[in-house]
Amino acid sequence: MKSRGREVVKRRSVRPFIFGVLALGLLLAVWESYRNWIGPWLGTERDVGKVLGFKLLPRANDLAMPSVFDMAREFGRPQVRGSSTNVFEAVAQATFNSLQLAIGALLIGTFVGVGAAILMSRFKVVQRGLMPYLVISQTIPLIALAPLTVTWGGQLSLFGFQWQKWTSALVLGAFLSFFPIAVGALRGFNSPPPAALELMDSYAASWWSTWRKLRLPAAIPYLTPAMRLAGSAAVFGVVVSEISVGLTDGVGYLILAYMQEGTSRPAKVFTAVAGTVVLGLAMAAVINAADRYFTRHRPPEEFA
Repeated sequence: MKSRGREVVKRRSVRPFIFGVLALGLLLAVWESYRNWIGPWLGTERDVGKVLGFKLLPRANDLAMPSVFDMAREFGRPQVRGSSTNVFEAVAQATFNSLQLAIGALLIGTFVGVGAAILMSRFKVVQRGLMPYLVISQTIPLIALAPLTVTWGGQLSLFGFQWQKWTSALVLGAFLSFFPIAVGALRGFNSPPPAALELMDSYAASWWSTWRKLRLPAAIPYLTPAMRLAGSAAVFGVVVSEISVGLTDGVGYLILAYMQEGTSRPAKVFTAVAGTVVLGLAMAAVINAADRYFTRHRPPEEFA
């Protein structure tokens, strides 16, 4: 039984990688097929991309849709003329910098979200008073908050720490990521059946003991999808914040910089976009690893 369980876990570990590779290959095949055959077949040069008279599809030309092979060759070219750093090295370094900020934002968002969920599950008055503000907070445009965090943060000095642009990106990424964590954790903390809670009360267990031994384990299945949403939100918040606050070390700003060469080197823009794709996949891998660590003592679904 244990060997079969290990085989199931191994298959579950390899399966996402295989499907990810297949999905990437399918996406590249669709891109090249549309660019080389489907797009030009839809109409004349003037009407390319039009369906029933409406422009719904992108133009299939080198400027709007560079070839996948041109993008691959662009990675080996110098980032700027005369530079010893090629595009691949620049995109890889920028993606790594953004990944660090995104992971930090996710950790802060998780800490704040779980803390808010604990308070809301412990005190119903806090839940009724705090939840509407949590919902409203997610409707504020991020691009409007970015300059405010830079202005306000520049006036802060805590124990000699000076507010930096990367701090604004970290805070804004955490601002977007904490909400799904708070909602998912709250639902998980309230998921134990009443009979289980009454059993803990019959043992005169404190609220903290009940939370640690009953509510927290019950919340793990709810936290997994919440973490995935929070990871995506952290990546989005960090990338947009890098553009908004002018943080030049991340992949977000790299997209903005490469867009200035969109006419002369259109494939270069998509190399930075590929960096954001890798950033999202790396964040998903981090969350998946954390999920497997915290659920390592749970039996596989087939044997649960």
